[in-house]
Amino acid sequence: MKQISIVILLIFALSSSLKAQETLDQEPKVGLVLSGGGAKGFAHIGVLKVIDSLGIRVDYVAGTSMGAIIGSLYASGYSGKQLDSIFKGVDFDNLIADNIPRSAQSTYEREISERYAVTLPFDHLKVKLPSALSRGQNTFNLLTKLMLHVSYQDDFSKLPIPFFCIATNVETGQQVVLDKGNLPQSVRASGAFPSLFQPVEIDGQLLIDGGVVNNYPISELKAKGMDIIIGVDVQDGLANRTDLSSAPQILFQINNFRTINDMKIKSTQTDIYLKPDISKFNVVSFDDGNQIIKNGEIAARAQIDVLKNLKEKQTKKPIERVNTVYSDSLKINYIETNGINKYTRSYILGKLKMRPYTKIAYSELAEGANNVVATNNFDSFFYELKKDEDDFYRLITTVSETKKTTFLKLGLHYDDLYKSAILANITKNQFLLKNDVVSLDLIIGDHVRYNFDYFIDKGMYWSIGLKSRYNEFDQGVVANAFLSQSEVLDIGINKLDTELTDFTNQFYLQTLFRNDLALSLGVEHKKLKVTTETILSTDNQDETVFENSNYVSLFGQLKFDTYDSKYYPTEGLFFLGEANYYMYSSDFSTDFSPFSIFKAELGYAFKATDNLSFNLVTDGGFKINPKANQFLDFVLGGYGNNFINNFKPFYGYDFLSIAADSYIKASINLDYQFVPKNHLMVTANYANVSDRLFDTTDWLSLPEYSGYALGYSFDSFLGPIEARYSYSPETRDSYWFFNLGYWF
Repeated sequence: MKQISIVILLIFALSSSLKAQETLDQEPKVGLVLSGGGAKGFAHIGVLKVIDSLGIRVDYVAGTSMGAIIGSLYASGYSGKQLDSIFKGVDFDNLIADNIPRSAQSTYEREISERYAVTLPFDHLKVKLPSALSRGQNTFNLLTKLMLHVSYQDDFSKLPIPFFCIATNVETGQQVVLDKGNLPQSVRASGAFPSLFQPVEIDGQLLIDGGVVNNYPISELKAKGMDIIIGVDVQDGLANRTDLSSAPQILFQINNFRTINDMKIKSTQTDIYLKPDISKFNVVSFDDGNQIIKNGEIAARAQIDVLKNLKEKQTKKPIERVNTVYSDSLKINYIETNGINKYTRSYILGKLKMRPYTKIAYSELAEGANNVVATNNFDSFFYELKKDEDDFYRLITTVSETKKTTFLKLGLHYDDLYKSAILANITKNQFLLKNDVVSLDLIIGDHVRYNFDYFIDKGMYWSIGLKSRYNEFDQGVVANAFLSQSEVLDIGINKLDTELTDFTNQFYLQTLFRNDLALSLGVEHKKLKVTTETILSTDNQDETVFENSNYVSLFGQLKFDTYDSKYYPTEGLFFLGEANYYMYSSDFSTDFSPFSIFKAELGYAFKATDNLSFNLVTDGGFKINPKANQFLDFVLGGYGNNFINNFKPFYGYDFLSIAADSYIKASINLDYQFVPKNHLMVTANYANVSDRLFDTTDWLSLPEYSGYALGYSFDSFLGPIEARYSYSPETRDSYWFFNLGYWF
């Protein structure tokens, strides 16, 4: 009897267990579909925060474009609250514009990239438009970093929450469901908005934004066996005629015809349909992210009862979320390079600045990727991290070598010395060798100039360079820059209207110790001519020629530059040390003797607040054998960024107003960015300038010259647009200085 009771109890327990399992199996499966919408997709994060707070378990996630980005991160283990924190720390201007940090560019690459407003492919003498404004490299770097903890998983259905996203095959116009492969690359393809981000190649298919064909993949999600669908729709409604005032707005409207008509059907198929209020925002309203997230929360809480009712039907707990936001370091045991044809493995490794069996910060991997992209020798740079034993990763890289080797670059500039100028540049990569570049600037305006550069880039090894430039301007110059004190007294003129032409050629070797530290050694030829019509010559010519000589010198330069911006530095150090030994002259004045010039500049930039930064700069120079050739003396005055020879800017004085064979100067520059790209600039500069300044300790005395400037600067696509008012208390003179565009 006792044995029979035990059997009955076991049968009853098994029956109860089977009923419980049947009930568990009947629990509804919940799918989450997130639409595309650019910055409006931040509303998804607000919805996810509410879903998490209720403890709702999501069994499958599908998304398109921004919905794919946020959905994939949620599926990989991040909570809505974590995503809120992550996206608040992202600089979307740099992310979307794909701005490559200066630190990723070599000294030569910086020089040629910081003076052009427009760059266009120019192969076969035909100007072409670029395929997109951005390659999406920064987006890929960020996604790879955030998804490192699931980098081992190629099947998206095996992520902590199964996931897929939608892309569009740009060649066929067909929808592509991405549910396997590299997760960051797939999400990048789903969000490759046409004309903004370049297409992404995956398995031989050229893919763009999935919103072109399916911005709300609810049918595909239901096909995964989902019983209840939560859908978040952040798509625009149709605009009225008053809002259709530009070509992009009309194109958006045309694309929205289909998606809005689709949503009339798809919204009725959605069990819990959430439509946050995004009417005041657009696809690039990233600065309004906090409010958009809040609106997502509001939309979810408006249906809180429905969501709570769904939670009551669930017994399974949500997945455990990742403990850390991302990994800070990596151990690399092998680096694989694919796609190389014209370049070598060592070239790629040199740009990555990595070696196998080393531990690196993740930021170093992102910087290495940017180093490769910054060369402009590759259309794309793709990498994967595959985890091996002992927490080591294999780094698998794939490059797509660009077929575009010729570029037309344009610029526009005005300043008070050179006046107006239009710049047209032709740059040709792989001109004679696989790793060389040739560049020619033609500058047409009030003064004709040119710059020619040829550079064989060998990275950390000794690279070879050739430079040639022609420069001319006319300006009132302090008389003692070219005349002795007795001559100045005799003619009774303080300033001479002077025309200067400078023709300089350099052959040099350059080695990089790192991207921001370069040593150059070479030989220089200079043809210098200085004339004036202020003083008539003794032989009744129309002008007096002060100088018309050829010079040959040996030179060296050491440059260290960690400024984050050339024109608006907020952090970093800058050092430039230069030396020239002039050993030969054709000797127009018949009194040449060899001489040397040494000069250096040191700067330090730092942020005092988020909007206020300081840049402290000191520079100086001197000449050995100072009586030899005064035409290469130091001459201070005016405002400028790339003066030739030994002309130096100095606020409070007009251009070329203070001259001597040695000087020392210090300046304090304040930059207050009161709104993005708008800067209030305040500068104070002080100097001691005299012949043989460093022969005594006089250079340590209180400054003899001082000047102050107040100005406004706008960081436009053409470059800085500036107006500055300067004043000197010594002379009580004031000057306005204006500048438009990058300096060249």
